[in-house]
Amino acid sequence: MKFRPCIDLHSGKVKQIVGETLDANPQHVVENFVSEHDSAYYAQMFARDGLTGGHVIMLGGGNEEAAISALQAYPGGLQIGGGITAENAALYLEKGASHVIVTSYIFKDGELQEDNLRRIVSEVGKEKLVIDLSCKQRDGKWHVVTNQWRTFSNFEVSESNIRDLEAHCNEFLIHAVDVEGKRTGILESLVEQLADWTTIPTTYAGGARSLDDMALFDRLSRGRLDITIGSALDIFGGSLSYEQVVAYPASIR
Repeated sequence: MKFRPCIDLHSGKVKQIVGETLDANPQHVVENFVSEHDSAYYAQMFARDGLTGGHVIMLGGGNEEAAISALQAYPGGLQIGGGITAENAALYLEKGASHVIVTSYIFKDGELQEDNLRRIVSEVGKEKLVIDLSCKQRDGKWHVVTNQWRTFSNFEVSESNIRDLEAHCNEFLIHAVDVEGKRTGILESLVEQLADWTTIPTTYAGGARSLDDMALFDRLSRGRLDITIGSALDIFGGSLSYEQVVAYPASIR
């Protein structure tokens, strides 16, 4: 298990928000935290602490400048997601991203858009691509949700579909939508299934709030998955010590 840091950007600022509240009306967004520091500040912190494979996520428009600032503060140390397409992916790699993360570009109208997937793989190569699967359960099965996590797609997150996607990307980023930003604990069943299904580096996001949650995550995933933690950290307004989280993976080896 490795801790992967994150920088979430909304309206040009570093924030921690409840993802399900994102919609066209900014007044509806539930903000857990709005930082007084810019994105480069956190990127430099993560570089100082030797954290790799973290991600910068642009939540809507107006975040491009802040995102590039973070990438340039830690060249090769961060991935970039949010509004990534075949047309702009190369730009962010040139600005310092280690990988690009795709979400809505390959999931539209309730379906996996295979043409778009092939297009972006052709543009950047599978070794530079991370596929973001935002998961929500319906009728006992996990599905990718789109449209700011409000719309169920027809794409089931299953072992066979995971294996098919692995042929096209280098990593997965998995958001557990029901607990993302809520600090209510990890989704244990999803963690266990992902550990069984995935064979490439996979980062889980959602609900972790304590070192006990990290220990539970490590046990359920059998050390096969990485974890990202956002709003629970003291650097993002929470009470969980960032320094302890950074040190924790080494303590269990």
